[in-house]
Amino acid sequence: MYEIARRHLGKVVAGAAMAVTGTAVAVAIGMPGVSGAEAPPGTVSGSTLGGTAGPAGGGGTGGQADGAGAAESGAGAQARGTAPPPATVAPAAAEGEKGVGSDPLTDDELARAETLALTPSGAAAQQNVEGGRGPQHLGTGLADPLPGDGTRRAEVRFYDYGRDELITRTVNLATGKVEKSVAQRGVQPSAHPEELREALELILASPLGKGVKEDYKDATGKELTSTGQLWFNGDLYRPYREANVPAPLTRCGEHRCVRLVTKVLNGAWIDTRDLIVDLSARTVTRVG
Repeated sequence: MYEIARRHLGKVVAGAAMAVTGTAVAVAIGMPGVSGAEAPPGTVSGSTLGGTAGPAGGGGTGGQADGAGAAESGAGAQARGTAPPPATVAPAAAEGEKGVGSDPLTDDELARAETLALTPSGAAAQQNVEGGRGPQHLGTGLADPLPGDGTRRAEVRFYDYGRDELITRTVNLATGKVEKSVAQRGVQPSAHPEELREALELILASPLGKGVKEDYKDATGKELTSTGQLWFNGDLYRPYREANVPAPLTRCGEHRCVRLVTKVLNGAWIDTRDLIVDLSARTVTRVG
């Protein structure tokens, strides 16, 4: 009896298993397949993760091959084509005669302000860096506006080497009048390029300039005869920053003194930092 029951139970289990298998096969046949083209983003069936795949049924490789062919075609066309035209820079807009608000001073305003600030009567009694008539122009800028007044004004700075004075004049660009003029001693703004050139002229004319000329000849094989053969820059010499100030330079600050750095044009540096030029006294002194 036990053996009969066991065989019957085995037949039931086997039949159930066959039924489940048949149902699964039927479901698989009835449901549409998911091709590589329809694979959701993030699977490896497509050409790229989340990218555009190829046509349905063709998997992702078809789209990838098409893209590669297009890339190769474009690269070949670019290689066979002509070079793109050179880039061009659009010309700057034409500058008007007058600026607006806080715009920088125009070229016309700069020239007009300097002319208005340079009064004939004062210019005759003043000296520039070369000792000629008229003060040395140092710079011109837009003056700070007055509260509630939008009128543009220019601040023009001169240096009178005859009196060692800094002269600052404020010019009303609307009326053409000098509204304010201030003279100060012991105030030394940064050096103007014309002052630096004159300082180099004084060095080359001084006995202390012999070393500069020798260094130039060693570097180029040529004689140094003019400032145009050198690149130069510099600024004011301020004695309060120095530990030991030679006696001829003790008035620097009251006088206008400068220190230069120089080099051969497109060449070697020539050390002139130990040569200080007193532009007011027109002397050259070695320091250090």
